[in-house]
Amino acid sequence: MSYLSTYQAAKHIAPKVEAIFAAHLAAARENGEEDLAPLPAADVVEAILDATFWASLRKEEGHSPKISLAYLPPQQAGNPLLFKHHFKLNPGILTKLAPGIERPGIHLGIWSDEDGLYIWGTTVSIPNFCFVVDVSEPALLVIKHRRIYGFGKFTNVAVLKGDQVKMVDSLSAGIPDCPPMLLSLLDLTAPSYWNDSVNVLIQLAVSMRAHGRGGTLLVVNNESSNWLQSIIKPVQYYVQPSFNGLAKLLGQDRKDASQIFWQTALKREIDHLAGLTAVDGATVIGNNYELLAFGAKIGRAKGKDNIDEIAFSEPILGGEAVVIHPSRIGGTRHLSAAQFVHDQRDATALVASQDGHFTIYAWSPSQERVQAHRIDTLLL
Repeated sequence: MSYLSTYQAAKHIAPKVEAIFAAHLAAARENGEEDLAPLPAADVVEAILDATFWASLRKEEGHSPKISLAYLPPQQAGNPLLFKHHFKLNPGILTKLAPGIERPGIHLGIWSDEDGLYIWGTTVSIPNFCFVVDVSEPALLVIKHRRIYGFGKFTNVAVLKGDQVKMVDSLSAGIPDCPPMLLSLLDLTAPSYWNDSVNVLIQLAVSMRAHGRGGTLLVVNNESSNWLQSIIKPVQYYVQPSFNGLAKLLGQDRKDASQIFWQTALKREIDHLAGLTAVDGATVIGNNYELLAFGAKIGRAKGKDNIDEIAFSEPILGGEAVVIHPSRIGGTRHLSAAQFVHDQRDATALVASQDGHFTIYAWSPSQERVQAHRIDTLLL
């Protein structure tokens, strides 16, 4: 296929993306997996990224395009919506189609013939390891694929923001005491490990980030009240008895977990809890997902030292851990979350910033310090 791209980041990243998908597909075939997507060759990756990038900078009736493109033939798309006539892949067509396909889960189907890449229709069903490019804001492209186990967020491969390229580094999961949430986002967990608790934390993080106001979610041991030692009294919005809407839903018989009504109910409960994190102060839930409080002010626990260093990392190439003062990551919200985990070492803190950054704070027994993992690259 001959295509002259003008977006230089696409040319730079395309061979690396092909290699990553080739490795995923080869490993899946060895494991006997079926319903696998076609391999996106480097020239295909480059052309799709180029057209999508320039489309993202345009506007249709004052709105920037929010689109998702998937590379697959119609035969692998389940029950696709097919256009009578194919449309050549170019920024103009993508911009025109964008208003009708901007809802989550809808993909424009892209395939190729002797004349090049074309748009054949739309689909809500794609095969495993399907090459997907998402656009949620101008000049921001996310390369991802459908995870092979269970339902949930797609796995990110790379993020392109203008001329800045961030490649996800799966080897970052090898750091000591890596949180299960990060392992799952990197798609390195076995099928038995892709459980409700990890999936729910990821969805809570996505929903927290989506409201755009910033917020803190503390996950504490629900069998102990020690966490209250790190909360300034009185607690602004103490919930008694604890609210168990999400916990009850997760306790239902799992045979209905794949049904659309269960997933809809799950999203409603997750958005309910995540919305409370927009209130000033921290939202506190137990590790059984019962809501304990929100709007809580974090303070240093009696007898504990001020935290003065953390190990900060980002799961991208070049994002290896460095030991820094927690104030270098963000403002009061980040510093208080780091102090909370330093004092309550069985707790985890999730912090969303108004600028879109998202950080997990967890205690590392092997390093004897708080680890901070910036994961917004994986949540896009």
